[in-house]
Amino acid sequence: MEAAATAATAAATAARYLAAAHDRDIADLGVKVNACRAAIDGLGEQTRARFDEMDRRFERVDARFDRVDARFERLEVKVDAGFAVMDAKFAEYDQGFAAMRHGFDQTAAGFARIEQLLTARDDDR
Repeated sequence: MEAAATAATAAATAARYLAAAHDRDIADLGVKVNACRAAIDGLGEQTRARFDEMDRRFERVDARFDRVDARFERLEVKVDAGFAVMDAKFAEYDQGFAAMRHGFDQTAAGFARIEQLLTARDDDR
């Protein structure tokens, strides 16, 4: 019986030792899990801060594009107005060229008439 009690005591001691080792392993695992959680939380904060900074930068870029768009719209209005003025001037020039063409046609008709008269006079001589 004494041998059985000694064996039981040894088994109990071994079980306590293994249980204590297991408890230490669990405690170490808990520390490691907490450390991982802290690291992940830290990365999350860094990531959030970086995304917030990127959002601010994109807002600035968007604002600059808005200003560029406004400048292009103003430029487009100026260009359209300039082309409208050019179209009006070309219409005036077209009318002027038509008037000059009419004058040239009249002059050509006058020269032709003068030629006829001179030719008729020379034929009469």
